[in-house]
Amino acid sequence: MAHSHLIALFLLISCTLPALYASDGDADPIYKGCVEQCEKTGCVGDKCFQHCNFSSDGKPIDGPWYLQEPLYLRWKQWDCSSDCRYHCMLAREGEREKVGDKPVKYHGKWPFRRVYGIQEPVAVALSALNLSIQFHGWMSFFILLYYKLPLRPDKKTYYEYTGLWHIYGILAMNSWFWSAVFHSRDVELTEKLDCSSAVALLGFNFILAILRAFSVRDEAARVMVAAPLIAFVTTHILYLNFYKLDHGLNMKVCLAMGVAQLLIWAIWAGVTRHPSRWKLWLVVVGEGLAMLLQIYDFPPYRGFVDAHALYHAANIPLTYLWWSFIRDDSEFRTTALLKKPK
Repeated sequence: MAHSHLIALFLLISCTLPALYASDGDADPIYKGCVEQCEKTGCVGDKCFQHCNFSSDGKPIDGPWYLQEPLYLRWKQWDCSSDCRYHCMLAREGEREKVGDKPVKYHGKWPFRRVYGIQEPVAVALSALNLSIQFHGWMSFFILLYYKLPLRPDKKTYYEYTGLWHIYGILAMNSWFWSAVFHSRDVELTEKLDCSSAVALLGFNFILAILRAFSVRDEAARVMVAAPLIAFVTTHILYLNFYKLDHGLNMKVCLAMGVAQLLIWAIWAGVTRHPSRWKLWLVVVGEGLAMLLQIYDFPPYRGFVDAHALYHAANIPLTYLWWSFIRDDSEFRTTALLKKPK
């Protein structure tokens, strides 16, 4: 779980940082003048946009309805303003490159190149790959428990944390799904869904860290631990979605939960005699190194691959290793329970 809570934390950071910092690019007077001119004329250089002939409410100004933006682009909300910003950004970055200047951020983001309307295609592809690795790990865990390990007479598993890991798998896949959607198109709705799914995963990971590290097996005790944390996380998500998307508060809350569970797992890995504890340490160290990619932010190579995309790539082998630890843990606990005298 040290791996999974760090994933949730950095998925959260990815949706928070753009809103926390102002950018040099959108303050550039040449860029601002280009955007203003584009919104009036509908053109950036020789490239013009048909949908700039429509008002903000979607009504045609000088053309019939069938000349409006295609449905798949309207779904992504690529309107006249966003297209003007995008192409002015590319034009300005081309000018900066000619005089040897380094890329700068625009509206909190590096100058990425779109592919078929997708804002960050490499990050989307890697998020989808992480989703598939999570699904593979979850299914291999399911097959091990129900088809390879012995079951109780009532067909339930001996492993006490089966249900919790199933919930974790679903929440992790949900988080990577919305990460892919968010990197496809960053708008208010996708930002809220990405942040909410990351907070939900992080909160559940905190609960799971406590239950597994302290070997809480009694159902009543589990409810006593989980109920207040579930109530807190649910209230926090509702606050972000329906009252105020406060990125500063959100970061403080999630850092507190993340650091707390990291300490729990680090201490447990140090004192336990679990035969696969080396996998836990390897994942923690690997995530620590991958964290440097989040700290050392750099502009995207050729407009596609940045530090955050590389972080997504680093998570792929770590996720595979983490599910291997989960499977080992289920075997370890099942074997221990079967050896107990009846």
